[in-house]
Amino acid sequence: MQKEYTAVIKKEGDWWIGWIEEIPGMNCQERTLEELKETLAITRREALELNRREALASAGQDYSE
Repeated sequence: MQKEYTAVIKKEGDWWIGWIEEIPGMNCQERTLEELKETLAITRREALELNRREALASAGQDYSE
């Protein structure tokens, strides 16, 4: 199952800034729009994997997915 995420992107001076609405605290900034899009995608994957590992660690050994 593939989930869609919403990137909010805007230009601030010389920088492009963006964040993913569905992942609190996840934001990035880059000099170009293309770099920002790539960084957002990478950071989103890393944040989701970290959240997944933390959730499984919190569940202990006796759980089901």
